[in-house]
Amino acid sequence: MRLSEADLAAFTRAWAIKLTEFGSVSGSVGEAALGPWLATELAADEAFGDSRCWSFPVALGDPRHCVAMLVRGSGRKTVILTGHYDTVTTEDYGALEPVATRPERLKEQLLERLSSGGAQTAAEQRALADLQSGNFLPGRGLLDMKAGLAAGLAACASFAADEQRGGNLLFLAVPDEEVNSVGARAAASLLPGIAQDLALDFVGAINLDAIADDQPDGANGRIIALGTIGKVLPTALVVGVHAHSGFPLAGINAGAIAGAIAARVEWAPELTDTDENGLPGTQPSLLSLRDSKTGYDVTTPALAFLTFNVLSSTQSPADVLDRFETLCGQAADALVATLRDRSKASRKPTVLHQPIALHRFEAVYTAACQADEQNTALLKARAEELAASTLPLPDQCRELTALAWNLSGLSGPAIVVGFGSVPYLPTRLSAGPAAQRLLASAQDLAAEAEATYGTQLTATAVFAGISDMSFLGEAEEAALGIVARNTPLWDAGVRWPADGGIADIPIVNLGPWGRDYHTPLERLHEPYAFDVLPRLLIDLSKRLLG
Repeated sequence: MRLSEADLAAFTRAWAIKLTEFGSVSGSVGEAALGPWLATELAADEAFGDSRCWSFPVALGDPRHCVAMLVRGSGRKTVILTGHYDTVTTEDYGALEPVATRPERLKEQLLERLSSGGAQTAAEQRALADLQSGNFLPGRGLLDMKAGLAAGLAACASFAADEQRGGNLLFLAVPDEEVNSVGARAAASLLPGIAQDLALDFVGAINLDAIADDQPDGANGRIIALGTIGKVLPTALVVGVHAHSGFPLAGINAGAIAGAIAARVEWAPELTDTDENGLPGTQPSLLSLRDSKTGYDVTTPALAFLTFNVLSSTQSPADVLDRFETLCGQAADALVATLRDRSKASRKPTVLHQPIALHRFEAVYTAACQADEQNTALLKARAEELAASTLPLPDQCRELTALAWNLSGLSGPAIVVGFGSVPYLPTRLSAGPAAQRLLASAQDLAAEAEATYGTQLTATAVFAGISDMSFLGEAEEAALGIVARNTPLWDAGVRWPADGGIADIPIVNLGPWGRDYHTPLERLHEPYAFDVLPRLLIDLSKRLLG
């Protein structure tokens, strides 16, 4: 018996609350426990019929699990419904943290706080109006993105109840999207084997991630994204010539060079991609800047390290590194010219007669290995040690870059550019038949949504946030060669699969919308998430399965 619209909405809401109440902050015990728990819960839910449920760890010895559920119909055609179940921290809720993952209780307490003088900012006033409208429900992870998972489960339940169903649905929930996407990367490497073992042909995938929208009517939140943006993290290790601060002209301050780079790269148009309308996209921005000093003294910093967030939909990683390296060189040259001019009055010698050299990490690593045959083993051992530490991946890359520099025999002042994190490649629907069928189906669904479901749905070229689509979708994995060579922890920390880490499945994003995710005001638009989204997912899946 097929589920009625009311039953479908109630089913979605119940699962959304259930998933949200199971706290799963990235890196927590809850994140590790949710996978096996969810697999057990899915297997016990009669709404999914005789579906097959299982989980698998993201890596040997890692407690985090991906969860899969296959709802069979007939034939080999299969659509994947996927999303992540980890969330950002709840610590930012302050006194409300005990109810941060209890949506109904949080709504009561948040309303009480905001309505009794707590709505001081424009964002808080907007949140108060939304909650008073009765259309929004707050909760950490409810919007990002457990309501999306719940809508996917509702689509699976509806599919299981259809006795005439053709094709198959594979539900896939993964951890760690908020950090390094180890869940999606593990799934991507295993999906070809799953397809072979279970006789499946993946004709498309639907990512269920959330959209944030500040428009009054939520028009910008009701979208189906036909691709996703990419992200890389360019880094620069700055090597200065340290000196006593009483004799600053005897050296060149690594912190000053780093500051010049930060100012030159921040919002640089050279690293700003354009959107599908030719308008500027997200500008690059400094994420961290630190020097090598661990305490106070009067010696200038010898080293500094910078990381930058760079998002792009058309720029390749090679383009980004080329442009970033050029910007670093321009910043260094401009600073040296300024310092030379300022030093003239002193008539004292400086180290500014030599330019600030530019190197890529791969060249420095090679120089270190050639300087002494033992250095290769030393660098690899240090990389494994760093990968096993609790340091964030960019800091691990900083440490190994500094070690490679020290072993290389090269001299400063210098700048070593590279990458410092897991790369997220942009995805687009290709010209292949499966991708073109997904493209046509998504566009038709958007065009017909208002007449069929009473809601506007817009097909847009790019999902603006980085997401697991980068690993599950159609991305140019060959573009990662330069990233691999210039990411210090590529082998030990990133651990990109040698046989490929991109699933290469046509994928779009169709998820819930709301406001202010990753903040204590995170809230979900209930009517769309619970009433409309499951039906849209069912419709799109059926179009793909024929």
